[in-house]
Amino acid sequence: MNNLQTDNAPSISVVKPHFIFAGISFFILAIMIVLANSNLLHPYFDEKIIAITHIAVLGWGTMIIIGALYQLIPIVFEVALFSELLAKINFWVFAVSIAALSYSFWVNAFSTLLIYASIMLLISLLMFIGNVLLTHRKSKKKTIQAKFIITSIYWLLGTVIMGTLIAFNFRFNFFPEAHLHYLKIHAHLGLVGWFLLLIVGIASTLIPMFFIAHNLNENKLKYSYYLINAGLVGLMLDWFLYNQNKLVWVNWLFISSGIILFFSYSFDSYKQRLRKVLDVGMKQTVISVLAILIPIIISVIILAKFQLSDAFLLRVTTFYGFSIIFGFITSLILGQTYKTLPFIIWLEKYKPHVGKAKIPMPKDLYSERIAEFQLYFYLASVTVLSLALFFNSNLLITIGSYLFLITASLYNYNLFKIVLHKTNIKAL
Repeated sequence: MNNLQTDNAPSISVVKPHFIFAGISFFILAIMIVLANSNLLHPYFDEKIIAITHIAVLGWGTMIIIGALYQLIPIVFEVALFSELLAKINFWVFAVSIAALSYSFWVNAFSTLLIYASIMLLISLLMFIGNVLLTHRKSKKKTIQAKFIITSIYWLLGTVIMGTLIAFNFRFNFFPEAHLHYLKIHAHLGLVGWFLLLIVGIASTLIPMFFIAHNLNENKLKYSYYLINAGLVGLMLDWFLYNQNKLVWVNWLFISSGIILFFSYSFDSYKQRLRKVLDVGMKQTVISVLAILIPIIISVIILAKFQLSDAFLLRVTTFYGFSIIFGFITSLILGQTYKTLPFIIWLEKYKPHVGKAKIPMPKDLYSERIAEFQLYFYLASVTVLSLALFFNSNLLITIGSYLFLITASLYNYNLFKIVLHKTNIKAL
């Protein structure tokens, strides 16, 4: 745990707002899922689904990952953040742009508000990208984890540029191919290039740390890095230049092999762990690593088709994205929140008093019981929503959406219990 903070770490005022905004976004996301209801059974390009997807990947996933990354930079790069002021400005511009972008999708303002929201989002992410890249320039540490993170930053740049072009295309219609073709490119740039690579870089640092696992085979990570990037570059070239999916299976094999190598690395960490009993945070983390295999299986169904109806394939495609965002990414964030945020707040409040007074432990800053209930409701909600997509059931959508709302409520209860924790010091 001590490795989570160094003298180079940013102030709490840089990190904490990202966790708070992400938690609120997670709750809003749950409300949007309840309100969307039967729209979730529509094709994946339905405006309500697109709005939900963007509040999930930007307001929830990207926002909290950026906050966590600011705290982890001293570990991975061994240098301080280039500019804390830029990070604070970036947060507010990013927050406003997320709200505007998601709202523009929800109300179908594709040719008006969406363009301005996309420009603001581009500016905010350029600030973040510049801050991280300028920070990395000062670093002398060259690890495979750092390589994953920096490469993901470049893929994020491609994702946001592609998204901005798509937003302008709604109004000016300059793309030579159908709009959905570029939406597919945008989605894979973001989900594979940005999220997957970044999460592998961060998780391969944190998972062994929290398991207390040593002497792992980092060659698996190196091969994973090259395979995932090779497959993604191959997909982009194929889709941009030919749009014929001639090598889609080869690229699928590259990316899938890279994911499996990361899974194997994480499994090695689990087997060699010195900390045998898993707390709720690590239980959820283990579930997320297992869930990373589901999109691989679903993608085979989408590519092979197996003489399935077009309507069913559209729902399977929606589930493919759902399994990545809500099965893998969300599960990992939920778990790692309980491993990182309590310690960050604990350091802010109690570091000067260590050894001088009786103080609580980081795990005392939240309710373990609430976290356990949150885990059960999360698993139930994801399972029911998955079944709803496969069986085209409005009833299951309704049940699953309310289970997810309970999950978000429990998570926010613990989140604000942590960030609003009042110092409790007793004499030895």
